[in-house]
Amino acid sequence: MSYVQTAVVVIKTLTLILGGLITYLSFKAYRRTGSPSLRALSIGFGIVTLGAILAGVMDQLSPFGLAYSVALESSLTLLGFAVIIYSLYVE
Repeated sequence: MSYVQTAVVVIKTLTLILGGLITYLSFKAYRRTGSPSLRALSIGFGIVTLGAILAGVMDQLSPFGLAYSVALESSLTLLGFAVIIYSLYVE
């Protein structure tokens, strides 16, 4: 395993930990308040985190290659950010 691959694995692991923590805390806030905007916020962060992790797994374990991994991550990041923006407008 090269240094770059090791760095990718470490960064994706930290992304999973931090993204999972943000998702968990925002969902916990939603459960406490019942606010639909916090529910959407937690879903948005969950999608962004899922995209980063799936791209890392796809890059390391699948034969599709880096371009497909980047396309998957970018697509899920776009979707997650759209949900986060929606969460800012929900009452």
